[in-house]
Amino acid sequence: METVKQQTKTMNSPPLLIGKKESFWKRLGKDLKRNKYIYIMLFPVVLYYLIFHYGPMYGVQIAFKDYNITEGIWSSRWIGFDYFMEFFKGFHFWRLIRNTFLINFYELLFAFPAPIILALLLNEFRRMWFKRVVQTVSYLPHFISVVVVVGMLVDFTSLNGLINQFLGMFGVKPIGFLQKSEWFRTLYIGSGIWQGIGWGSIIYLAAMSNINPELYEAAKIDGASRFKQALHVTIPGIAPIIIILLILQIGSMMSVGFEKIILMYNPLTYETADVISTYVYRKGILEASFSFSAAVGLFNSVINLTLLVLANRISAKVSETSLW
Repeated sequence: METVKQQTKTMNSPPLLIGKKESFWKRLGKDLKRNKYIYIMLFPVVLYYLIFHYGPMYGVQIAFKDYNITEGIWSSRWIGFDYFMEFFKGFHFWRLIRNTFLINFYELLFAFPAPIILALLLNEFRRMWFKRVVQTVSYLPHFISVVVVVGMLVDFTSLNGLINQFLGMFGVKPIGFLQKSEWFRTLYIGSGIWQGIGWGSIIYLAAMSNINPELYEAAKIDGASRFKQALHVTIPGIAPIIIILLILQIGSMMSVGFEKIILMYNPLTYETADVISTYVYRKGILEASFSFSAAVGLFNSVINLTLLVLANRISAKVSETSLW
């Protein structure tokens, strides 16, 4: 009877593992040894983000404190959401939100499709020399400094500039473009398209090169014109790339490059040019209101994160393409 119990216990016991499972650290060590050169190249990038992106997050707490330089971050008095409420109730709040949103909306409406359209046109060129010339000419503005671009804008749009001289040929009086708030967004978006359209088209051209040529052959057999081939083959082929870049664009809608705006705007154009990032710069650097500017910047970052998550979730449900 005792022998039968022992046999039953042996039969019901879990089978012995043939090989021991390696520990996480052992597998990590092997992976590091096997891909050491990849990790060496990755290390500077990780270090950069740790130092310049994650490290400064320690100072975010001053948004909730009455920060005093002599007392330091930890010893400064905690005031909670006072600076947030001051910003929300402030005179500039709705103007900043409106300007930031409208500039980004116009960029999304006009600047985002521009590289896609250029890439589609370049993809249709059959004369390679002409295609290379257009690519080179369209890429070059990307390498021009923002300071130089704004300097060119100032010269071209001045009262004696090229644009006003051209308009004067048709009897139009000189216009001070950079002194008029209604022209600021047009100049900002237009110069951005000119500077970035060629560089932005590179990724779309790379995506087009991966489209199966047999799809174009099948479309030709079905009688599809060049336009319909682009519409039904090329655009669906690069759709995942377009969606990913669109999500990233939406996720940074509240973050306008303040360097260019600071160089372009002046008190006469604040009505349409002043955005959250320039306001943070003025309050934090020029007026040394560190806690208030940190609160405004944190609010802006939270809005960006919310937009990114929403855009990603909507994209995942609608198109089954998302960042995560």
